[in-house]
Amino acid sequence: MKPRSERGRLALTMPRLSRYGGAESFAWRLAEALAARGHGVDFICARCETEPPTGVRPVTVGRFGGLRLIKTLWFALMADRAVKRGGYDLVVGLGNTVNQDILRIGGGPISVFQQLSKRAWPAGFARDFKMLRRRLAPVNWVIRWLDDARMRRTRRIVCVSHLVRDWVVRAHPFLRAQDIDVVYNRPDLGRFARVTDAEREALRREAGIGPDRFVIGTAATNFALKGVRYLIEALAGLPENFELHVAGGRHADKYLRQARALGVEDRVRFLGKVDDMRSFYGRTDLFVLATFYDACSNAVLEALACGCRVVSSALNGSAHFLPGKWVFPDPSDVDGLTSILGRVAAEERPGPFAWPDDVPSGLDPYVEMIESALAQK
Repeated sequence: MKPRSERGRLALTMPRLSRYGGAESFAWRLAEALAARGHGVDFICARCETEPPTGVRPVTVGRFGGLRLIKTLWFALMADRAVKRGGYDLVVGLGNTVNQDILRIGGGPISVFQQLSKRAWPAGFARDFKMLRRRLAPVNWVIRWLDDARMRRTRRIVCVSHLVRDWVVRAHPFLRAQDIDVVYNRPDLGRFARVTDAEREALRREAGIGPDRFVIGTAATNFALKGVRYLIEALAGLPENFELHVAGGRHADKYLRQARALGVEDRVRFLGKVDDMRSFYGRTDLFVLATFYDACSNAVLEALACGCRVVSSALNGSAHFLPGKWVFPDPSDVDGLTSILGRVAAEERPGPFAWPDDVPSGLDPYVEMIESALAQK
């Protein structure tokens, strides 16, 4: 990392000061890194749910109203007022706020999300009704307005993957891809390290997985969005010794009924919340993310670092790091999904994963761009 040019008074804006959640955890760590380099850092948030990093001052604007619409608008307006009052040298936006110098896009435009994610639900009344509710929800109108406003007013935009950058340009044609930076999330490659054969055998014995079983793993909180129904259908077309293990999520009854109807209920395990994901990856033979929308799945990178074979839909930003033969275009194409799972299952486990030198990632690029912007003021 380049040496800091000068100390500055900085503001980070995010609805929650928390270490729970991908975006929240990133914001906490960025605030910590900036404060450690001597900058004065205020964290403007609606609520403070954890201790702030050393040297970081929370500026809590509170929450107002019980509706998501009101909460979203309240934070955008109150954060903007706090920024104006603070007289900061630089403002980094990490949520739905209108005015900032640097904006990190960790998800994607709501218009693209709604277009792509609707295919996660079967065609018919249920899908149509869900899409109608989305279109009519006032909070989604507000988010669309905020999204457009912040894209027009922010000088420097950073996306968490090339795919998110493409989605942003697709939703906002007045932007140019070459003007948007891409900085990937970077998993802890010390924590998620390759699992040895001996360790893998021990983990499988502990989980009651026989030596002849082939475990397909996935991670999903939203089962529909992550294509679990299609994975269960694909499982029915794979050999009898193949199992599907699902980490995360709740209320799997509907999917267990589907598995029962297909005759594979005894080959599907819904594990609920998994605290030790490295062990989960360690006992998995092949990790799959059949997602309909994912900005940049950390799970794909973590599984790869742990030595899993990994396949993903092309609708996931971290598919950028997979060989083309391990990426499939359509999560709802059960025949195609069955085919790639069967084919990759026959391949050897990949070698150790090394982060490409030419792909910016983690906190350092943000610290460098913030300090470079300070130097130019």
